[in-house]
Amino acid sequence: MSLELTSDDLEMLNGRDGEAVSMAMRIIVRLAETVKAENLIDITGAHIDSCLYHGLSTIDFADRLVQLGAKVKVPTTLNVSSMDLLHPDLYRGDPEESERGRQLADLYEAMGCKATWTCAPYLLEERPYFGEQIVWAESNAIVFANSVLGARTDRYGDLIDICAAITGRTPAAGLHLDENRYASCVYEVEKLPPSLLDRDEIFPLLGAFIGSTTGTQVPVINGLKANQPEHRLRALGAAAASTGSVGIFHAVGSTPEAPTLTAALGEREPLNSISVSVEDLQEMRSKLTSATGTDLGTVALGTPHYSIEEFSILRSLVSGKKKHPNIDFYVSAGRDVLLELELRGWADELRSFGVSLVGDTCTYFSPILSNTLDPAMTDSGKWAYYAPNNLGVEVIYSSTSDCVASAIEGRVILDESIWTHE
Repeated sequence: MSLELTSDDLEMLNGRDGEAVSMAMRIIVRLAETVKAENLIDITGAHIDSCLYHGLSTIDFADRLVQLGAKVKVPTTLNVSSMDLLHPDLYRGDPEESERGRQLADLYEAMGCKATWTCAPYLLEERPYFGEQIVWAESNAIVFANSVLGARTDRYGDLIDICAAITGRTPAAGLHLDENRYASCVYEVEKLPPSLLDRDEIFPLLGAFIGSTTGTQVPVINGLKANQPEHRLRALGAAAASTGSVGIFHAVGSTPEAPTLTAALGEREPLNSISVSVEDLQEMRSKLTSATGTDLGTVALGTPHYSIEEFSILRSLVSGKKKHPNIDFYVSAGRDVLLELELRGWADELRSFGVSLVGDTCTYFSPILSNTLDPAMTDSGKWAYYAPNNLGVEVIYSSTSDCVASAIEGRVILDESIWTHE
């Protein structure tokens, strides 16, 4: 099998549109050859993860493209930065690292990328439609686009994403193709108590269980109530993509390619089926909780970036209350959502409780937390999975309501009754 390029591909490769496009095209072609793609396909949009500073090489690559005159060919959004560009006073890291993060941000904006600075591009006003071919990097965005929107993107890594945006082309491979999107592993949840499946905090646990057990297969969840809200599906997908290699999941009755179990499987028999138990979810909670005792220093929400829907839930929990003075309370969100909070007057309400609103970055890797000696509490499976290694902080995973109650009391409070309700 050999890669077949169009005449337009060859002209881009040979420098018709300048050296930047030629350089980007060479990389896309090498990727296509590596994954044994038969041809390239057009994309209509991109979301860039390469804008997150990971060392001088990330600046060198972007600077090279800019010096060669690179401009993105399709609408292109930017993932989180290594710092909050809106609130630089929150940054507690090395000033030189901060300057390099800003330099990298400027380079990507110079290439025509939109300064969205969010890990949740699907919360922006314009988002991909069903079947649209895109190139998104950032694991939670990938799994949401594929699973919840039914758009099509493979799991892309840094540097490939910007090359695709510059050329408007990507290999016809992976999750871009029908045959690779069908489920092969069924997760049965019908035996779980209905009261448990109606709680938001269960979905990151289910996602983490799926991510850690599904391997390279495409999972489908059977037995959930139909038409699950987006915030639950994205929390599930984010945890699955963090704890494993999941790029797409199906939930029968809730995701567009799974109106039925048969449709999700592509009318084939599954390779295996797993019945999820209460004990499986409790074990995942234990794995996402590295702290013991009731000591608490921080509450960190918003990984992925909080939506207006999630802020509405939080607002109802904190209304008329104040956090304990010894607890730091951070919530991360995209700048578009933060602006909406200001316009609605919700931002002041949240600040009155004691919330520090963080934009443009995520607190599980950016040096924002003022206290990493005492444990941190979160409602995010992704935050709980990454923060211990990234920040050296111990973590407690629980519900948003437990996080708020704990912040008010100044100690860890967990509602264990959820596990005994039938």
